[in-house]
Amino acid sequence: MAEGSASEAYGRRAEEYIALLGDIDATAPPDREVIAGWARAQPEGPILDVGCGPGHWTHWLHEQGLDVGGLDPTPEFVDAARKRFPDVAFREGVAERLDVADSSLAGILAWYSLIHVRPDRVPAALAEFARVVEPGGGLLVGFFRGPELEPFDHAVTTAYFWPVDQLSDLIEEAGFAVSARDTRDDPGVRPHGAIVASRVG
Repeated sequence: MAEGSASEAYGRRAEEYIALLGDIDATAPPDREVIAGWARAQPEGPILDVGCGPGHWTHWLHEQGLDVGGLDPTPEFVDAARKRFPDVAFREGVAERLDVADSSLAGILAWYSLIHVRPDRVPAALAEFARVVEPGGGLLVGFFRGPELEPFDHAVTTAYFWPVDQLSDLIEEAGFAVSARDTRDDPGVRPHGAIVASRVG
């Protein structure tokens, strides 16, 4: 999720980003398999795509028949998502303040939406996820994987590599049980990581 100056940086490049990456066909097929499988495994109920960007993942899940909405702090992305996908609900917001009731969601998709969040603020976002996800509900986090927690110069603004174990520990400390961890190294892109977890009752 882009926050603060990161959101502003994405806003300045929103049209470019949408043109290059804002379509489901621009995503990796293995990612679609992971996200679809995770979504189908969630309890019946609403799913929130936190850090939805221009909304292509949200819309794709909606097309799978899921009750899903999108949230992003970048106004330009939210405006574009509403225009492109008028059958899906999108709104502005940040990970630390989701503005939904306790235990009201069946799941949260946070696909590369925490990559620009300062590491000291990530626990607050995860705690908010735990607050709003019902017991047994799910969390799927996608991120840049690295051997150490460290910043790097992302094309838009500073992002962070996370070791799988370290991020898994934070997710569990927030109140989730990690059930699966996926890693992948594709040619020409940064190492990928994904963590699947469920809210502890």
